Amino acid sequence: MALAPDRLDRFARQIILPEIGGAGQVALANAHVALVGLGGIGSPALQYLAGAGVGRFTLIDDDGVSASNLQRQMLYGEGDVGAPKRAKAAAWLREFDRQLEVETFGEHVDAGSAGRAIAGADLVLDGTDNFATRLAVSDACVAAGIPLLSAAVARFQGQVAAFAGHRAEQPCYRCFVGDAFDADDCDTCAENGILGAMAGWVGSFAAMRAIRVLLDGHAGFGDPQWGRLHILDGIAPGMKTIRIAKDPDCRVCG
Repeated sequence: MALAPDRLDRFARQIILPEIGGAGQVALANAHVALVGLGGIGSPALQYLAGAGVGRFTLIDDDGVSASNLQRQMLYGEGDVGAPKRAKAAAWLREFDRQLEVETFGEHVDAGSAGRAIAGADLVLDGTDNFATRLAVSDACVAAGIPLLSAAVARFQGQVAAFAGHRAEQPCYRCFVGDAFDADDCDTCAENGILGAMAGWVGSFAAMRAIRVLLDGHAGFGDPQWGRLHILDGIAPGMKTIRIAKDPDCRVCG
C-alpha cells in the first residue's frame, strides 16, 4: 500500500521520524483499534491515535455525555450533554479525517458481549473504570488472540500496560489483578475526584504505547514491552515501571 500525496503531506512530520518512516505510517493506516470506553482516557487516546493516522476504529461505549464529563473529556461540548458518547466520538472522527473508517458498538460490555465488541481489531485499548469490564475485555482478547493496552487513572495516579496473554510466555490483565474483582467495581472518580489534565496525560501516554504495539515489526518505534506496567505519578511527578509475571494458574491464559 502506497500513501496518497495528500496523506504524505498530512503525516509528513511523523514520517520523517526515522523510528516511524513510510513503512510505519502505512502500518498505522492499515491498523484497526477498538477503544473500550470513550471517557477521560478514551477521549484523548482516540484523538491522538486518529492524529497519528490509525485507519480504522471501533468505538465501544454505552454511556451518554454528562455535564460532569466536560472537565476532562475534550471530545464533547455543552451541546452534547445527553447524547451517546459513541455517536459524538464517531462524528468527531469523521469531521477530523474523512478517510478514517469508524464503527460503533453500544451494548454493555460484559463476558457475553466483549468478544463481539472487539472482533477483528488488531489492538484493543481499554480505558474503562471498573474491574469487571476490564476483566471481561481481557478474557475476550486472550480468546481472540488480540493484544490489549490497558489504561486506568484515579486521583493523581495512572497505570498503562500492554498485555499479550494469548502468547505462551506473556501475562494477561487477569494475571495482574486476579479473579477477585470479576463482580466488583472500582471506586469512581465521582467519589475520589480527578484532575482533567491527569486523565489527559494517561490517555496520551496510552496512545503512545498503542502506537508502539501497532508498529511492532514495521518500524523502529515498535516495542510492545508486554507485561510492563507503567505507573504515572502526577504529584511527584514521575514515572516508574514494574514487570508483571504470567500466572501459571491463571484460569484464562495460564
